Amino acid sequence: MQPLISICIPAYKNITLLKRLLDSVMAQSFKDFEVIVSDDTPDTSADVLCKNYTGKFQLTYIKNISPLGSPANWNNAIRHARGKWIKIMHHDDWFAHAESLKAFADAALTATTGFIFSAYTLYKHDHCFKIERLDKVTENLLRKNPLILFRKNYIGHPSTTLIRNNLESWYDEKIKWVVDFEFYIRILKQTRFIYLNEPLINIGLGEHQITSQVFRNRSVEIPENIYLLNKLGKKILANIVVYDYYWRLLRNLQIRNWKEFEAHAKEKIPVAVKRMFELQWRIPLKALNKGILSKTVMFTSYLKEMLIVKNENSD
Repeated sequence: MQPLISICIPAYKNITLLKRLLDSVMAQSFKDFEVIVSDDTPDTSADVLCKNYTGKFQLTYIKNISPLGSPANWNNAIRHARGKWIKIMHHDDWFAHAESLKAFADAALTATTGFIFSAYTLYKHDHCFKIERLDKVTENLLRKNPLILFRKNYIGHPSTTLIRNNLESWYDEKIKWVVDFEFYIRILKQTRFIYLNEPLINIGLGEHQITSQVFRNRSVEIPENIYLLNKLGKKILANIVVYDYYWRLLRNLQIRNWKEFEAHAKEKIPVAVKRMFELQWRIPLKALNKGILSKTVMFTSYLKEMLIVKNENSD
């Protein structure tokens, strides 16, 4: 029988964290699920651990001979899933309590949408330090236009989501840094969402995560964000939230040489980004890093860019 939910776990080392997650799965009161573990771990430790859960719930273990990496490992777990809904759970995250999966399932059973996500609790060094919830204003903005995610990834880590298993394309394997919110923008253009305001997932933060490894890394952030802009279309720069995102990207990476920026980008850079760069280049970094000044210049730059676009369209 087809399960309602497939819990898809892309595993890589950190067996202690994987055990915490699997223990939280075993504790769930809702039982109509399967677990898929797609394992990039170089040794047999994850395999040995998974065998301990034989008979406790339905678990399919897949050993990747060659590590797939993120997010290909996520997609591999999803490809083996039979459930009507996909529940990605990264191995450093876990269910907040025994009724978490039931809360997701209850929403799915009555859903006319294809995307559900919940509030969550952030943990660092096993200590709770923040609960992330959407306020009503932000929730409404997200419903109107998913590009608001360029301001902040309000949905959070993929572990907070439950997604109907009917997509032709899942996570884009060409990117890592912006992979989650690129996916969210893409899917929210296709379907509405249900938001659960209860923190149902605990998110573990650590130095091993991709976001920690590539933060402010020019060779990662530049090519991925230019790729993202080209994929979504340069017209999204007409949204001031998106324009501000790319303004801050250029400012924070502190590149003052256009040739260096081009070398990192690896593909065609929209001319609007070059004009943005040229304006920032004229301003000393110390001044540019002052919030009020940066926002003022950004807004002026945005207005000029919209005027240029308007004139080009009228020609």
